[in-house]
Amino acid sequence: METAYIKTPLGIAKITGDENGISAISLFNEGTISPIIPAELQEAGQQLIEYFNGERLNFDFKLNPKGTEFQQKVWRSLLEIPFGKTRTYLEQSKILGDIKAVRAVASANGKNPLWIVVPCHRVIGSDGSLTGYAGGLWRKKWLLEHENPSNQQLLFEEK
Repeated sequence: METAYIKTPLGIAKITGDENGISAISLFNEGTISPIIPAELQEAGQQLIEYFNGERLNFDFKLNPKGTEFQQKVWRSLLEIPFGKTRTYLEQSKILGDIKAVRAVASANGKNPLWIVVPCHRVIGSDGSLTGYAGGLWRKKWLLEHENPSNQQLLFEEK
């Protein structure tokens, strides 16, 4: 398993993966940037930079997250949320076929190892509030504003 650290507007992104795909991406407030990016991680690093520069809407490098069958199903459903759009936890549960699974879906979202790329930041509360994000709500807000700057005032008004 290879690891690389790149600088982003949200902190230092840690990318972990191998020839089978990227297994994890997470963000830290500080850290040391990798002077050399392993070949297996270069495409992911480049696409993340393009995303933050506003040059990329979708990621197409190979993913290989580790999780239960249910978590994998939930994470695949996150990939269907279009860039610049949001979905509620309830809507996500309905799409997955079990309206009563809201808490389980939210829990699986919280265990998503591929921040940003598998866009759990696009899932919000039923009342439109920003709820739950392992990287911190300020990062979730930043990502949503980055993806849809024209609606940023509507999304974050106090309710």
